[in-house]
Amino acid sequence: MDLSRLELDNRCSRFRAAMTAAFPDWGAALIVSKVNQYYFTGTMQDAMLLIYSDGHMAYFVRKSFERAKLESPLPDIFPMASYRDAAQSAGAHLGNVYIEGETMPYAMVERIGKYFHMDRIGNLEAVVRGVRAVKTPYELYWIEQSGMAHNELLTQDVPALLKEGMSEAELIGDLFARMSRRGYHGLARFAKFQTEIVAGQIGFGENSLFPSSFDGPGGNKGHSPGAPVGGDPNRRLRKGDLVFVDIGFGTNGYHSDKTQVYMFGAKPSAEAARIHQACMDAERRAAERLRPGEIPSRIYRDIIDHLPETLHGDFMGYGKHCVKFLGHGVGLHVDELPVIASGFDEPLEEGMVVALEPKKGLAGVGMLGVEDTYAVEAGGGRCVTGGGSDIILI
Repeated sequence: MDLSRLELDNRCSRFRAAMTAAFPDWGAALIVSKVNQYYFTGTMQDAMLLIYSDGHMAYFVRKSFERAKLESPLPDIFPMASYRDAAQSAGAHLGNVYIEGETMPYAMVERIGKYFHMDRIGNLEAVVRGVRAVKTPYELYWIEQSGMAHNELLTQDVPALLKEGMSEAELIGDLFARMSRRGYHGLARFAKFQTEIVAGQIGFGENSLFPSSFDGPGGNKGHSPGAPVGGDPNRRLRKGDLVFVDIGFGTNGYHSDKTQVYMFGAKPSAEAARIHQACMDAERRAAERLRPGEIPSRIYRDIIDHLPETLHGDFMGYGKHCVKFLGHGVGLHVDELPVIASGFDEPLEEGMVVALEPKKGLAGVGMLGVEDTYAVEAGGGRCVTGGGSDIILI
């Protein structure tokens, strides 16, 4: 499915309407992050995009102008050696300007401010994230393509990769090769500042409970303190190990999110099996609520308030490292709106995509539970990653 000019025009129209509702006095939006560039233009370059309140868009590209012209269907794409060029072409006075406050460095604001006059600077992050939360049919198509490959990867490929004595680092290397063969676009993007990840969180046994700065229920020891991502090169797979694989997959820029748990060379204990089944049940109950008009905070509260005793303690993490959400939006970033958590009171809309991930850590065993990606629809969440799976025995 190709990206059309009409698709981009519709995205811009929705964004301008949302900006006008939030900031009636806005003059221009200034976009520099590559993911938002891609959303509005179909390409991602060393560039600056101006979206004006009157609907006009101008895309100024430092490198590569040739590639931008090749990939984007937009008409107003201009070469730029410096911001001075853009100011001379677009006009230096922009009025009230709104920028990506979570992304755009202060030094860049200063450099742009040398050539553009901005009456006032505001933050557009909440607006653009709200617009991007509702996916178009084009976006849903690519998320579905990712989800199908993702499910096959975790249910078919990973069991064949697990070998006694291999390290976590070796598994990640082998897994990345399989991901690439299935069309993986090569990286998992996160909006959260300074979030780095190789493919996801992968842990053998107790390593899946190891404290991590990553904002998720799973743990991850990683390679070293200087690179606490990827796999531990010293942890070898042993019979009786739980294997926790929580990875993002992506195709054409769009992601899905899924977790699968395996037991290597043994059956799970009765306690582990009960916990995992309870997590599957929680995912199913939450997925039934992913309908237009439902309130994320109410879904979260209802699930938390009715957790079975099996999930009391260490739900959504382990020890002091439990997180306070049940699910999150997925799209061009793995961590998007909406969030199934307290404080998120805007109703769900059809076209939103949510990853649900009820999990619980078990001492001496590892992280149990499930995660799947769902499209919000009138009949409840439609799973695009295969559905919550029981522990796979290897």
